Amino acid sequence: MDKNSTALYKKMQAEVESYQNLQKSCVKVVKQRALLESQLNENKCVLDELNLLGPENKVFKLFGPVLVKQDLEDSRQNVAKRIEYISKELKSSTDTLENMEKDMLKHREAVSKYQQQFQVAAAMK
Repeated sequence: MDKNSTALYKKMQAEVESYQNLQKSCVKVVKQRALLESQLNENKCVLDELNLLGPENKVFKLFGPVLVKQDLEDSRQNVAKRIEYISKELKSSTDTLENMEKDMLKHREAVSKYQQQFQVAAAMK
């Protein structure tokens, strides 16, 4: 390989490594997003159950090994705030995932471009 081909190969390798790192990060974000979705669904179910309760019902919260009585309205507000927070985190992870996919596309295109240049350089020899 001449200097030009070696330089192209190194650039291509750098792009491939960046792409692979993005893929690994993307997998982590997808796992995180799946966890958030399950937490969101669980909390929505809890809120639905709390909304079925009347003022005469008692609500308890587990603190370590102890059940502590909690006001029904406080419980509803806490779960609603948790749902709001999880929804924001879910949106953030979705945005991050979209940005990563755009970056991965850029790296994929760059790798393709370098491969073509490398093939042209090899064909000229």
